[in-house]
Order: sequence, then structure tokens, then C-alpha cells
Amino acid sequence: MQVNPLLRKENTHRLKAIPFDEIKLEHFMPAVEEGLKIARREIEELKSNPEAPTFENTILSLVNGGVELDYATTVYFNLLSAHSDTEFKALAPKISSMLAEFGSSIATDPKIFERVKAVYDAEVLDRPKPTVPQDFSDKEALQKAERYRLIEREYKSFIRGGAMLKAEDKKRFTEIAMESAQLSPRFSDNVLNATNAFELHVTDPKDVEGIPEGALEAAAFLAKKKGKESGWSFSLQPSSVTPLLTYCKNREIRKKVSTAYSSRAFKDEWDNQDLVKRTLELRKERVSLLGYANHADYVLEDRMAGSVQTARDFLDRIYEIAYPAAQKERDAVAALAKELDGIEELQSWDWGYYSNKLKEKLFAFDPEELRPWFKVEDVIDGLFTVVNKIYGITMKQVHDVPVYHEDVTTWEAHDADGSYLGLLYIDLFPRDTKRGGAWKTSLHGQGMYADGMWRPQVMIVGSLTPSTDKTPSLLRMDEARTVFHEFGHALHSLLADGYYHSLSGTSVLWDFVELPSQIMENWLLEEEALNLFARHYKTGEPIPKELLDKVIAAKNFNAATANIAQLRYANLDFDWHVTDPAEIQDVEAFEKKSNQRFTLLPPVPGTNSSCAFAHIFAGGYAAGYYSYKWAEALDADAWSAFTERGIFDQETAQNFRKFILSRGNAFAPDELFEAFRGRPLDADALLKRDGLL
Repeated sequence: MQVNPLLRKENTHRLKAIPFDEIKLEHFMPAVEEGLKIARREIEELKSNPEAPTFENTILSLVNGGVELDYATTVYFNLLSAHSDTEFKALAPKISSMLAEFGSSIATDPKIFERVKAVYDAEVLDRPKPTVPQDFSDKEALQKAERYRLIEREYKSFIRGGAMLKAEDKKRFTEIAMESAQLSPRFSDNVLNATNAFELHVTDPKDVEGIPEGALEAAAFLAKKKGKESGWSFSLQPSSVTPLLTYCKNREIRKKVSTAYSSRAFKDEWDNQDLVKRTLELRKERVSLLGYANHADYVLEDRMAGSVQTARDFLDRIYEIAYPAAQKERDAVAALAKELDGIEELQSWDWGYYSNKLKEKLFAFDPEELRPWFKVEDVIDGLFTVVNKIYGITMKQVHDVPVYHEDVTTWEAHDADGSYLGLLYIDLFPRDTKRGGAWKTSLHGQGMYADGMWRPQVMIVGSLTPSTDKTPSLLRMDEARTVFHEFGHALHSLLADGYYHSLSGTSVLWDFVELPSQIMENWLLEEEALNLFARHYKTGEPIPKELLDKVIAAKNFNAATANIAQLRYANLDFDWHVTDPAEIQDVEAFEKKSNQRFTLLPPVPGTNSSCAFAHIFAGGYAAGYYSYKWAEALDADAWSAFTERGIFDQETAQNFRKFILSRGNAFAPDELFEAFRGRPLDADALLKRDGLL
């Protein structure tokens, strides 16, 4: 009888890689059930341990336990997002609910909390907090600091997880966790189904006039794959939507696609309105049991910002500067639309088209011109070249690691001294079995486990422009930026150098996690970096200096509008999570009111962004979407250290690696940032970089 590959004790694959080639759907539920059985047994052994509570027999037992369960569920949820069909997705609510019940049973168990509190009282309470050292060569001192941080974080997680509630409240707390866990995958599934259901197929050349040849070729290739004999097909994947909305001359076609994209999972077969309201009700009830006024207060207590007021003050500072500038940007685009085509009132489906026309007029530059220099393989090679020049690490492609789809490539990361850093999976193209967007995720974190020190295994996943039967994958500039961004997250894990895996890599406070990813984007707009790799896919010629100058000159084009778009999402997120759900009767009306002061173009009836806002209703950004702007300020200020000394300055790079990329959550993020920058954050650095101050 074949052993379930998710439960096999010995992993014979090199690098202990996951045996994706052996794992089948029927393996998951038995593995999860067996993993839960083992994990529950471990918890009972912890509770009945007659020895006095210590860091080793309590805190480490908790963070290092449940290995089998973690393995099976990590593989499952990564595949759920990256490559899953209807049958696979059907398991998600059940598995999520089982995990939520188990997690809540631990967090609310009085015996376990008593042991955790005993360790906290002995080693953390009333003891001075370790400070960030300038030199990390003292490994013993560093481990002590991480030990302190781990105990502190575990204790706080129990308090926030319901450990101090009354018995009847603990029961309800667990019920809420179980129901909430089922809603998230349903929300995400609805968005994906709504995205996949749309197809615009056209055969009249007038309907695609203006769209670049490469995008038309991709649309024709998609039509063939969909079984059409001729014409062009467009989907709601960004790689299809963006070129159409940017270049299609036919206004009605733009309107149709824009409206479809903006109304996914809203008043259709996959309507998420009830899930939005129920999710908010459960979040409010959960935090009320813990004594918080609202979900946002609960979340922000454990963030760099510290409070909703601090975060909103930060956003409002940007708004005050950016909104008047964005109105001027809007008026300039509207004036051109009227001049060119007699458009009396600019609409949302006009924005991409006419703003691109204005960019061409002002800078004699169209972003589409850059595609030939961004063949996907060259972007990846270039990224690795840039990273080698910054940090000295080398990425080597390997072909003997099992993958879950033929599009996936695998890479080993090695440090300057040749030591192994970790394994990277890259999966960049859209398919019906993958959710939209781009993300980095971990299959295994760096740190000490029961069987020794592990190096990380990470994935970066996207939905970028695929190749066709005629042309290789040629990326837009923003898609190349996405690759750099997600690899910045991957570096945060690959360069992790801690003792405890639960503090390692990207396991940091949520408004700090985007710093490594966003700072990585900066190199892509630097001539010195682009000259290292950007070569025309046919001729091998570098980007002409004239074109490169235009790209760099245009980098702040419509920056105010881009800021307002992000602020609108951040504000909407906060509004959903500070408002009493009992007052929310109409999802559409609530969103419209929230967006009012950010409006630059007329609202479109029948559209709604909340019902597809997976970041906050199916991801980890609930009451935390502001993190993108917060981290942009961190990134802008950190990047200024590079620009002051040179973008490949080794001292700056090694300090960034030492204090930011390697340390994970070993210290408070504001302390790590100050250690790198030599001073607290300059919050206006973002406005300065965007040319708004």
C-alpha cells in the first residue's frame, strides 16, 4: 500500500522539496485528519507535563508542534491559490473550519495559558527589553533577544486569542473562528469564478483599433484556446484588461470591460454582498468579546502604527497634498479627451486610454515601447543579476525539484560564500486554476525545528502576460515591477537568519512586511540597473538612452492620482472595520459614501470594489490595507539612503540586509528601521519621492 506522500516520514527529495508530483487530491483530508490527531496528542502531553513550565517545554513545544498538520495544510492552501479546480476548492471551508477550531481550542485552553504565562512572568515581565545591537556577531546575545521576543509574542497572541475570556465566551469565540474560516475561501472562490466567467470575443477589427500588436496577438491566441475560429478574446486577467483599457479606441468596448472588471462578484451569480456583511458581523462580535470597540482597534494595536488614529492621520497627510494635485491631473486628462474626441465628461473607462495619450504627448513615450526589452526570462535573469550586485547572492536554476504545474521553474539561492540559502519556486502566468494578482508565499520558513535548522522554501506567483504561439512573454513595465516586488518579499525569507521560525522572514508586523518588496522595485527605474540586463529580445540591443531618459522622466506622471487610488482603498478598509455592522444595510451605498471624498471620476452604477476586495475579505489585510502606503513611506526613506551613497553601495546594502532582511520579527520594526537609517522614519519621504512636496 502506497504511503500518503503528505504523511511520509522521510523526504528523499533533494533539499527536502515537496513531492508535488506524487500528491493527489485524495491525500489531503487523510493527512489533515492524521495531522490533527498527532497535534492534539502533543497538546495533551504539553498540558499534562508534570515539570515546571520552561521556555523549552512550553513555548518551543507550541511553536514546533503540529509539524504534520502544518505540512499538509501549507501545501493545500498554497495549491488552493496557485493551482486548484472546483473539487479541490470544495475542501477549503472544511479544512479551514477544522484548523480554526483547533487553533481556538489551544488559544483558549486555561492550562496551556497558565504555562505560557508562567514563562512570560519569569523571563519577560518587568525585565528590560533587549535593544537592537549594531553588531550581530554575538550569537548568544542575539538568541536571548529572540527568545525574549518569542515569549512576548506568544503571550500576547494568547491574550488576543481569547485566553482570558469566560468559559461561555470562549465557546462563542471558537464558533466565530470556525464560521469566519469558511467565509474567506468562499469569498475568494466567488471572485475567481466571476473573473473566469467573463469573456469578450470580437471579430470586427474596428473593435480592437489602437491595441498594440503584441496584445492583439495574445488576444487572438486566447480566442484560439477558447475554441474560436477567428477574432480576439479578452478576459478579466490584468494581462488582458490593462492593454485593452489603455489602448482600445472603441469607447464602448472599454466601457464593457471596465464595468465587468469593476462588478465582479457583485449582483451576479457569485454575489459576495452577504459574505461581506457576515464577515464584518463576525469580526465585530469577536473583538467585542475581547473588549475592543471595533476590529480596526484590535488590529492596529499590534501594528507599527499603533492606533487607527495614527494610521488615519498618516493617510490624511498624504490626502491633503495629493488630492488637489490629483484633481489637476484629472483635469489635464479630461481636457485632452475633449480636445481629441469631444468627450464631455471623462469616465472611469476613459482614464487609462486618455492618460496614456497625455503621457505620450508630454514625454513622447508609450510604456508599450518597453515590452521588447522585458522578455520574462531576461527580467528574471536581470533581477538575479541586480540582486547579486546588491547582496552578493546567486540564483541557480535547478530541474530536479518536483513542481505542481509545467509553468513553474525552481531555483536555488546561494550566498556570496557559496552557502545554501533556500529554494525558490516561480510561477508567473495566468490560468483558470489560479486566483488573480501576485503574491509571495512560504512552503517552509527558515529557523530551528525539532530536526535541526532549516533553510526556507518560498514561492512567487503572478498572472503576467503569457507567451503566445508567435511571441515569447514580453512584460509591461508594471509587470516587471511586480516581479521585482514579489522577489523582494522572497529575499525577506531567503536571507532570514534567525533561530525561531515563527519570527523568521516575513513573519513581521503587517505594516512592515511590504518594505523589502517595495524597496526592491526602485532598482527597476535606475539606469545603472537597467543597463545590466534590459536587452531587446530580438536584436540584443540595450534600451536606447533616449527612451530610458523618457521612462525615468515620466516615473512621477499622475503620481497624485495613484496615491489617491490607494488611499481610497485604505480608507474604505478602515470604514468597513470601524463601523458597527448593524448600521450597514447596503454594501453598495456604504462603499459609495466612503469613497465620496476620494472621487475623481463619476461613480459607475452597478459596480462595486468591496465584493472583489480579496485583500481584506479573503486575505490578511483586514483593517490593514493602509500598510501599503505606510511601507511606501518606509521604502522611500530607506531608498534615500541608497541614492545618497549609490544604489549598489555595499555598506548600505549590507546594513539593509543585516537590520531589515535578516532579522525578521526578532525586534520591533521601528527599532530595526532606526538601526538601519540612523534616525526615525521621515514620513514625508514618500511625498518627496513622488514629486508632491
